[in-house]
Amino acid sequence: MRLRLPGWLRAAGNTLLNTVFPPLCLACGEPTPETGQLCPTCFATVEFITPPQCQVCGAPFADEAGATLLCGACLLRRPLYARSRSCARYGDTVRGLVLAFKHGDRTELAPALAAMMMRAGAPLIAEADVIVPVPLHRWRLFRRRFNQAALLARAIARSGHKPLATQALARIRATSSQGRQRRRARFANVRGSFAVRRPQQVAGRAVLLIDDVLTTGATVAACTRVLRAAGAIRVDVLTFAQVVRPLVAPVRASAEPVKVDAH
Repeated sequence: MRLRLPGWLRAAGNTLLNTVFPPLCLACGEPTPETGQLCPTCFATVEFITPPQCQVCGAPFADEAGATLLCGACLLRRPLYARSRSCARYGDTVRGLVLAFKHGDRTELAPALAAMMMRAGAPLIAEADVIVPVPLHRWRLFRRRFNQAALLARAIARSGHKPLATQALARIRATSSQGRQRRRARFANVRGSFAVRRPQQVAGRAVLLIDDVLTTGATVAACTRVLRAAGAIRVDVLTFAQVVRPLVAPVRASAEPVKVDAH
């Protein structure tokens, strides 16, 4: 049972803590008014993804769009997942945060990054029955000592009051890094790499899949495929950052069937 402190006592404790350890910018280390924030300079360099955007992949549009509009890529080849949302484009400041979090052992960034993700993905979180992180292979987890997606998922589940299933999905095959591979190679690299270990945690449920960065969508596509095969009724995706093409014009969705991405 967690001890609930009076509001005045928590405020006094935070004031004392900020006096001893002044809050610093998440990205550059400059002083900020509160913990878990970006300074004005770094904040101005972050390209947050907000509407108008594709209603499936979440890519930002250059022009105002209605609620039923899709980007051309999703209209031509619909992803396996239902919807994807990300907090920001993968630019210089965001890249620095992700690399510091994932490879610089700055696990203290998880609550702040998760809070930003929750604002971007509020509807997805509200409609989710269970939250599942993209898993690491056991050998990579051994080397890194933590799964960054699991830390984000745990923070989101706690704040959003949603069940968390960290063991539902497993990476059963070690793969090479996706970093320098082209799109087709990325999909081939992760094919057959995931399995659902605890189908009872996802069957008949709307799953929210959590990862740090969405690039080509190869990893989340592979995860979505096995989650749907295990009985998940829907899989949505929420990431901190997204690698997006230049701003595109929206295309109005038609009633014509679309091809679902089989990768």
